Amino acid sequence: MTRATALTAYLRLCHWLDRATLAFCVVAALFLTGATLAIVILRYGFGTGSIQFQNAADYAFASLLVFSIPVTLARGGHVRVEVFSERLSPRYIRIADIVAVLVFLIPVFGLMIRAFWPDLSYSWSIREGAIETGGLGGLYIVKSALPLASALMILQGIAMILKPSGKPSERGKDMQETL
Repeated sequence: MTRATALTAYLRLCHWLDRATLAFCVVAALFLTGATLAIVILRYGFGTGSIQFQNAADYAFASLLVFSIPVTLARGGHVRVEVFSERLSPRYIRIADIVAVLVFLIPVFGLMIRAFWPDLSYSWSIREGAIETGGLGGLYIVKSALPLASALMILQGIAMILKPSGKPSERGKDMQETL
């Protein structure tokens, strides 16, 4: 396998992971919207409620929040101080992005995975459920979202470095051309 082929395969994998994560975020957002609407109608319209339904909405919100971070990074929507960067050359911005990924993104998200792993392992070992009595089980699955999203951030950060163009607005075009 040549270097160009390996790079293309890696970028395709990251693109596929991004699309799958985006689809998951869309489903989570739609479910969250519908569940919140249903909870409000049940509570104020019929005077009843469901703790499990509320837990499901909480789980959808937590998953949406965590997985939207790598989706945003893949689209160049990460926070940048535009007052300074609009005056800088694209080459300088590209170098700053590479340094930021190598010095901050990879170590911070790697540390998040490492620091959260013991708690996640324990949660899976006891099959942790909701705190509330009668709540929805499967909290351990939702807790898995944080290290998974951290790994996605690291993969997307590396892909951001490896992509030919450093301009966030053109990265989507580059990905389509690469595929």
